[in-house]
Amino acid sequence: MTDTQLAHTNGSTTLDRNGSTADHIAPPGVRWNYAAAPETVKVTIEPRYGHYINGDWTKPNSTFTTENPATQKPLSEISNASAAQVDTAVKAARAALGPWSKLPAKERAKYIFRIARRIQERSRELAILETMDSGKPIKESRDVDIPLVAQHFFYHAGWADKLAYAFPGATPSPIGVCGQIIPWNFPLLMAAWKLAPALACGNTCVLKPAETTPLTALRLAEICHEVGLPKGVVNIITGDGRTGAAMASHPGFDKLAFTGSTEVGKKIALAAASRGTKLTLELGGKSPHIIFDDASIDQAVEGIIQGIYFNQGEVCCAGSRLFVQENILDQVVAKLKIRLASLRVGDPMDKNTDVGAVNSKAQLDQINRYIALGQSEGAQIHDVNPSTLPSSGYWCRPCFFTGVQPSHTIAREEIFGPVLSILSFRTPEEAISRANNTPYGLAAGIWTDKGSKIFEIARKLKAGVVWCNTYNKFDPSSPFGGFKESGFGREGGVQGLRAYVNLH
Repeated sequence: MTDTQLAHTNGSTTLDRNGSTADHIAPPGVRWNYAAAPETVKVTIEPRYGHYINGDWTKPNSTFTTENPATQKPLSEISNASAAQVDTAVKAARAALGPWSKLPAKERAKYIFRIARRIQERSRELAILETMDSGKPIKESRDVDIPLVAQHFFYHAGWADKLAYAFPGATPSPIGVCGQIIPWNFPLLMAAWKLAPALACGNTCVLKPAETTPLTALRLAEICHEVGLPKGVVNIITGDGRTGAAMASHPGFDKLAFTGSTEVGKKIALAAASRGTKLTLELGGKSPHIIFDDASIDQAVEGIIQGIYFNQGEVCCAGSRLFVQENILDQVVAKLKIRLASLRVGDPMDKNTDVGAVNSKAQLDQINRYIALGQSEGAQIHDVNPSTLPSSGYWCRPCFFTGVQPSHTIAREEIFGPVLSILSFRTPEEAISRANNTPYGLAAGIWTDKGSKIFEIARKLKAGVVWCNTYNKFDPSSPFGGFKESGFGREGGVQGLRAYVNLH
């Protein structure tokens, strides 16, 4: 791109290549205008999908529609699994358990490696499907989600024949048949987080994706079929909350794994506890960022943007509470306004888009309710993004609130949208106290140039994951999970393997 193409003016203000005026304070709403760069590859989507049970596809019945949240156009008709179909899937997984668990570990690893390689080979197709079904920007699906999916299968394939080294002094054996229920915010990545360690440890699985984002899970079923995975080892069924409830209450599961809301997680925990079923939960969050006055502010602002706006705030660990040391509050707010104004909200299939569509109308209604609550309770909204929203679809401009008090609803409850609450603090002790003042404990971010301060603050934060001078960075070898009402158990790393083995 030439300098002429980069040129952009706003009145008499001319911006340099970095988007700043001479004094480095660009007025809100100023950004570069890029030509549209839509993804043009066409992906085949079947008009109707059945369930993938025992290595074969069932005939579609009792269907519901999954739609593209950016256009509200239907994508496909998806089968809604009944309790009887859940039972069929569980029986298929039970029948496959003996042969799969007795298969030499290096042979299990080969299947998982093949899945990982096929995901890489079909990565563009999977990224497009993920964006069409979920509304997230194509560059996030393409550059973050799908590569991480492949990484998780590669990583756990490597563990399949090394489990004895993961648990020295003990003999690991598979837990058995695992029921796995995943959310809509990272559909294929959550499937990888659940399936990869379970398969590596010799278990068989029944997986249910969210009803609004089933397409990549169904495409993963195709991949399992392509690589010759034995029948019944992975079964993928689709459906709404009734299907999830049927899974949670089914006595044939030896373990349940759920990622989703705290409210639903509590119900699943109750059902599992009544039968003694093993359980791991990754639930909601109200994660804090803490910016100290010795931090690199530009770096911290970019971390905030990455942590909540690029993913529409639709991650459980989104850094939706920002605590800023009082003497740099105005500076942080000013820089955040500039950066927020530069984000492009629009067509998720455009490679320039930063913030895509909200996943569903129900989710958008919830976000708008919280925005209205924030204003009615006295916080000041900053809605500086100038994007023109499309006429159809579910859209929310990224915004943030100042003047937020700890008692405000937007500071206490999970919004699951591109909405940030900013609060201030004076001392490290106050920051820790306010950051921990939540029923959740999933993640946190610390921004400071002092290494000793990082370790001191991280040690006192009640969060399962603490990122230091970065945010939302994931690796298959690193465990992820929360405390308190954010759930229990870990996914990823050696710690994630522990949830899928019995030790003798």
